[in-house]
Amino acid sequence: MRMIVLTAALLLAGCDQMKERAGFPDPVRMEAEGKAIGGACRHAGRGLEDCYRLNPEAPKAAVYAGWKEMNEYMAKNNIVAVEPLIPPEALKPAAPGKKRKNADAGEDSAAGEKPAAEKDAGH
Repeated sequence: MRMIVLTAALLLAGCDQMKERAGFPDPVRMEAEGKAIGGACRHAGRGLEDCYRLNPEAPKAAVYAGWKEMNEYMAKNNIVAVEPLIPPEALKPAAPGKKRKNADAGEDSAAGEKPAAEKDAGH
């Protein structure tokens, strides 16, 4: 009897990890991430509609709640929005079959040239 109870306790101890690995979403985590996304969008000066468009997988109600909370906080404390460094057009997913140029991959997205460091090295 002890062995059965001990085995059951050990199996049930990993339920949370098994749920995540099986692909079941955690509603509390999704809500928290959505609020964080909304708050970050507002702090970056992005409109709510832009935030929805840039984060289609995030729950809209949570994004709105985070955006609204940050808006109220910023108004109360006279905080100015931070200008986003990446324009929304650069964040759009690449069309199927086309490779999007990325500065992290060592390509210059504006001119399609190699970075200056590679040019100087004689490549």
